Amino acid sequence: MKSALQKKIIETFEQLNEILSSFSESELNTAPYKGSWTAGQVVQHLIMASSGYPEMCSGPTEPTTRKHDEKVKDIEAIFLDFSIKMQSPEFIIPPDIEYDKNSLTLSLQKIEEELLHISGTYDLTLTCLNFEIPPFGKFTIYEWINFSLIHIMRHTKQLNAIFKGLANR
Repeated sequence: MKSALQKKIIETFEQLNEILSSFSESELNTAPYKGSWTAGQVVQHLIMASSGYPEMCSGPTEPTTRKHDEKVKDIEAIFLDFSIKMQSPEFIIPPDIEYDKNSLTLSLQKIEEELLHISGTYDLTLTCLNFEIPPFGKFTIYEWINFSLIHIMRHTKQLNAIFKGLANR
């Protein structure tokens, strides 16, 4: 379970870093159309959403009374259905500012390292008690890592669309 998850972490971040590296600094801060986030904002949103995992996973947990990966399929069903338009929670809406590709890349690298560390050293079957996402409820550490990766996959697809949109202008 741990090595498969670590492989998924590495592959997900490789795909994200690949599209991020495709953007020039000016493209990174250009919205493809009115009302859209810039690529920089999308990446900052991912950083905001995937930060704090070490604190959450080392915080209060309890043994899980269900399958440790039970909610992953539901997360995938919602987040990888691109016909669903989602509203970001207020606390992870990125500011509309100029972003620096290098600092975004370094932040992503830190998050990838944190997730690899957690996936290799924690009991992934424990349920985290400090945070939950409606309507899912509380997640196991395994589900939290998968939630982060699935969320990144959704936005990697969005970044590819932004890149194509800017190229076609």
